[in-house]
Amino acid sequence: MKYQLILASKSPRRQELLKGLGFEFEIKTKEIEEVFPPALFKEEIPVYLSNLKAKAFKDYIKEDELVITSDTIVWNENKQLGKPKSRAEAIEMLQSLSGKQHEVITAVTLMTTIKTHSFYEITKVFFKELTLDEIEYYIDNYQPFDKAGSYGIQEWIGFVGIPKIEGDYFNVVGLPLNRLNEELKRF
Repeated sequence: MKYQLILASKSPRRQELLKGLGFEFEIKTKEIEEVFPPALFKEEIPVYLSNLKAKAFKDYIKEDELVITSDTIVWNENKQLGKPKSRAEAIEMLQSLSGKQHEVITAVTLMTTIKTHSFYEITKVFFKELTLDEIEYYIDNYQPFDKAGSYGIQEWIGFVGIPKIEGDYFNVVGLPLNRLNEELKRF
């Protein structure tokens, strides 16, 4: 790798996943308001937000640095589910996912001083029918307020509530590792 990697993410899950690829990297973050134009649809949303996060570093990176930014959304019934703002909203989100299939879309942006490249992956996630007791147990014991769609597949709810996925498991956790590895090699 000819670049010094910078992961622009506070997510402990993304940090752990990138470590798993064996790359050395620094963690740097910038506060940005994650707002997108309402006309954006499905994968356009995380691609836009991932690019927005990368642009915050445009004037701060050196020629030998490569910034990695990412954004994950849950797409359910033609709408985006972000991070819940309250316990009630988390319950509502998980009830809307219960017994159905939805998509998790993660976009990644790779940026240097001379080049920016974005890509995304989509994973289909199938939830079993969840009881209100199961949903409340999960929310009260795992605090999923920093997760799109109010859940982490790597936690209890993934063990008992997700019988099947189609696509990259790590994409649902927060970084499509296989694709990221390939894109970094090509970059």
